[in-house]
Amino acid sequence: MRLLDIDQVSNPQFIADWERLAAQASEPNPFFEPWFLLPSLSAFAGQNSSIAVIAHYTRDTLTGVLPINRSIRYYGYPVPHIACWLHDNAFYGAPLVASGCEHAFWEATLEHMDKSAGRALFLHLPLLEQGGVLDRALEAVLAGSERFNAVVLRRERAMLASDLSCEDYLANALSKKHRKELRRQRRRLADEGDLTVERLSDETDLARWTDQFLALEAAGWKGAAGSALSDDSATGDFFKCALQGAAQAGKLERLTLHLDRSPVAMLASFVTAPGAYSFKTAFNERYAANSPGLQLQIDNLSSLDHPKIKWTDSCAAEGHPMIDRLWTERRQLVSRNIAIGGPLRRAAFRQMMAFETRRKPSS
Repeated sequence: MRLLDIDQVSNPQFIADWERLAAQASEPNPFFEPWFLLPSLSAFAGQNSSIAVIAHYTRDTLTGVLPINRSIRYYGYPVPHIACWLHDNAFYGAPLVASGCEHAFWEATLEHMDKSAGRALFLHLPLLEQGGVLDRALEAVLAGSERFNAVVLRRERAMLASDLSCEDYLANALSKKHRKELRRQRRRLADEGDLTVERLSDETDLARWTDQFLALEAAGWKGAAGSALSDDSATGDFFKCALQGAAQAGKLERLTLHLDRSPVAMLASFVTAPGAYSFKTAFNERYAANSPGLQLQIDNLSSLDHPKIKWTDSCAAEGHPMIDRLWTERRQLVSRNIAIGGPLRRAAFRQMMAFETRRKPSS
C-alpha cells in the first residue's frame, strides 16, 4: 500500500498501470479513472496536501486506487476524519479495484488507516453501490474484524437496466396518454425547423460541442443561479479536459438534439463497460414547453441495444422529476463510516455514531 501525491500519480508509468487497472476493475467507476481524476485533482485539489491517492499493489502490480482527503470538518461539524475524495461533479465513490482483489484491498486500506489515522476519528466511504461487489467485500472484511461501522446515508437514483427493446421499455414506463403527448411535443419541435439527432462516440468536433454545451447550460436556470459549469473557470476547464480525456480513451458518448443544426438538448455520457454514466445534460429552455431534454432521453433509450452496456446510472438526484419518470430501475447507494485507529479512538467513534444514527440513514 502506497500513498501518492498529485505529482506521483501524474507519472506516465503510473498512469499506464492505472489504465490497465481500470480495464480489469470489478466495478467500473469513470470518476476515478486517470482521464477524469487527474483533471479533477488539477482543478480542485491544487496545493491541498490533505488530498492523496491510495495505491494498492499485489506483487508489484497495481490492483487498487482510491483518492482520499483528510478533513477537519464533517458536514459542518468539527470532526477530523479521512474520506474518499469526491467533488461536486463526481458521482460515485467506489475505488478502482482489480477483480478478485476486493478483500485484500479493503484489508490493506483499513490496516493503513489504523497506522496513519493521525487525528482522524474514522474513515468515510461515500456513495458505494449497496450489494455491489466492493460493498459485499467490505462488509465481509468488517464482519471478520468486528470493526465497528455504520451506514450513515442511503440514496437511490434512476437507473436504466433492462432487456426490453426501446419501444417496449417506453411503453412500460409511460402511460399511453403520456406517450401521445410526447409525440405531439416532438411534432411541435419539428414544426420549428429541421429536427435531427446526432450520436458521437469519438473526438469529432469535440471542442465546438463542448463550447456549445457550456453555452447552452449557462443560458438556462443554472446560469441564472450561478451554478453553471462555466461560471467558474476552473470547473469549466475541468469539464473540457474530462471530456477530451474520455474521448481519447474511447469512453465518451455525446447525444445531441439539433434544431436547424443548433443544439436544443445535449447529453454527455461515459461508457465504462458493462455500465455507463450519464454525466451532464443541458437543454434550451426556450423550448421547454415541448420537453427537449426528455425528448433526448427518449432517443437515449437506444442505449438498451448497445452491445457493451448492460446498465446506465443517471447520476441524477434522488427523485429527479424528469428521469425518474422515464427510467424505472433504481441504483441503491450507501455511505459508510468505519472505525480506525486504536481502542480509545474507536470508542469515541462509536459514541459519535450512536448520536448520528439516531437519525434515519436517509436523512
